[in-house]
Amino acid sequence: MSELAVPENRLLIAGSWQSPASGEALPVLDPATQQAFHQAGRATAADVDAAVAAARAAYDGWSRMNPSDRGAILARWSQLIFQHVEELARYEAQDVGKPLSDARTNIFIAGSILGYFAGAADKLHGATLPSRSADNTGFTLREPLGVCAMVIAWNVPAILFMADAAPALAAGNTIVLKPSEYAPMSPLAIAALAAEAGLPPGVLNVVTGLGPEAGQPLTSHRGINHISFVGSSATGRAIMRSAAENLVPVKLELGGKSPNVVFADADLDAAVPAILESIVENAGQNCYAGSRLLIEEPIYDEVVQRLAAAMEAVKAGPWHEDLDMGPLVNGIQHERVSGFLSGGVAGGARVVTGGPGDADGWYVKPTLFDKVTPDMPIVREEIFGPVLAAESFRGARDAIDRVNATPYGLLVSVWTNDLSRALRVTQEVRSGQVSVNEFANSAIIGFPFNLAKESGFSQGGGYEAMKEYTSEKGVTIKMRPLD
Repeated sequence: MSELAVPENRLLIAGSWQSPASGEALPVLDPATQQAFHQAGRATAADVDAAVAAARAAYDGWSRMNPSDRGAILARWSQLIFQHVEELARYEAQDVGKPLSDARTNIFIAGSILGYFAGAADKLHGATLPSRSADNTGFTLREPLGVCAMVIAWNVPAILFMADAAPALAAGNTIVLKPSEYAPMSPLAIAALAAEAGLPPGVLNVVTGLGPEAGQPLTSHRGINHISFVGSSATGRAIMRSAAENLVPVKLELGGKSPNVVFADADLDAAVPAILESIVENAGQNCYAGSRLLIEEPIYDEVVQRLAAAMEAVKAGPWHEDLDMGPLVNGIQHERVSGFLSGGVAGGARVVTGGPGDADGWYVKPTLFDKVTPDMPIVREEIFGPVLAAESFRGARDAIDRVNATPYGLLVSVWTNDLSRALRVTQEVRSGQVSVNEFANSAIIGFPFNLAKESGFSQGGGYEAMKEYTSEKGVTIKMRPLD
């Protein structure tokens, strides 16, 4: 197995590593040391133009390829990801600052997503429709959209890359990907494996760079037929405005404020560790992070005490030490999260445990607030850090109302041994996903990353995700009489 190296200051366009038109580079920082360990290419509009042109030139050949052959190429790519798990995990861990074992899990999930859609490539089909006339027949065809622009966030880059790219490629589209400038390494390395798997030049292009210089020219480009975006709600709205100008469909994965809802009959031995993991995994830098905690009144004090003790036992450190939690990804994020910490205290909430980090690097301790009110920013706004706000509720109706009181609707986790209650809550919360007695299970094959409200709209890597990257063409045929 060859070493997986990513060249410095290069973009992947038309199957080759090319210098950015500006010649300029962007430093990629290790969040634990705050020092650069790589130089990524700083793409501008000229590079985006070249990447879109390459994707357009590759489209006819890729879209018309036998879908079984497309699937075979994607399957080889998936196997190469599994063969290079350790190298890819090191790239992702150092990029984001997460523990190495967490990054390894992310790479396995990314490879599995690609393998799933490799198998689905030749199973995308239309429908044969009934007719009111014996002389007419009708059917539909599923066709790829064309060139897809993909702009992903920095928190789980390998998974975000594959959740969009795998179904799009399996359906016959070509891609221009812009990873986050903060975490481009695992997407670049995974893309480097695609050529080895046999992906034709231009089918996948990767331009790294800043949002205004590369992201905006890409999402507003007239050569794009579909836009996928993962990131903030504010940027998502801007991208929708760009898409409106060109009348192209958009897929958005935005923010979240996901609650764990703990009823008095819950198994706390199972719930507390899962609640802890939901807010410290990736230092809370996940859109689905369990950043709200709703506890039924009779067990409120016990849950808060147990969770505080669990948070105090969390060990944080750099990626290569492979501890429980790493630092935040950059100084901007550290300043943002620190602002929520100080704002929570100023607003009257109580810090049960946690606060600013006490080590070099962009660290924040796992932090638990209580004595909060529903209007506080730490309750309503996405923090994207290991910060949890706890509040009590009385009964299922109160819990449902509190869950639905925020603008987001990504994931709700319900902890109860009452099946009827679990189903009622599942039906009435406004959320794209619900987990019962667990949090964010990634073991369900083909599970859709559905979203609601201001969290966006997406089928994110789920069993019907290929349809997001196709259009349906209706066909009718008038049959001639038999001789």
